[in-house]
Amino acid sequence: MTVWAWILIAAIVVVAIPAVIVTVGIVRSRRKTQRLKEHYGHEYERLLSENGSEKAANRELTTRERKRSKLDIVPLTPAALSNFTVGWQEVQASFVDNPASAVCAADRLVTEVMRERGYPVDDFDRRAADISVDHPEIVDNYRAAHGINTSQQDYVSTAQQRDAFVHYRALFEKLLETAKLDDAAGKSQEASAGPRMNHRE
Repeated sequence: MTVWAWILIAAIVVVAIPAVIVTVGIVRSRRKTQRLKEHYGHEYERLLSENGSEKAANRELTTRERKRSKLDIVPLTPAALSNFTVGWQEVQASFVDNPASAVCAADRLVTEVMRERGYPVDDFDRRAADISVDHPEIVDNYRAAHGINTSQQDYVSTAQQRDAFVHYRALFEKLLETAKLDDAAGKSQEASAGPRMNHRE
């Protein structure tokens, strides 16, 4: 091969490798964006509207997922599951007589379930962000319910309080449903491991 042929091959390699790297990066970015859009749905659109770019929305949701992955979310014990279920029934029964008080109690109960399961609960925005990773389909409703609960009660109608209560119930049920699934999965793993044998030393 002549020197010119080697130079031509080297030039093609120098141009082709970066082009391949850029193409792979673009494909990965598009796949990531598509995955985030499919998983987060309306929450993705909300962030896109707030931040003005897909890149910023992707960065925010990826950060949320990273933070959420570091949490040790645990299933509720059967006793806690039973206590929370009874607690919810009591709160629901009180709604007719005092909707505002029932909405406040629902907010506290949902927060308590989150705390029991291992979510950080000191900051509402962090709670909503963590919930958006696990339950993106209801995080908007959770924000709406929290907004009604923290607004001036004089300006909140009974219909709005009812909506807030329904939103809290949806999240409460999701948290307990997830806890039940986690518990069932744990029992299934124990069963598949078979009976434990006691060995004498």
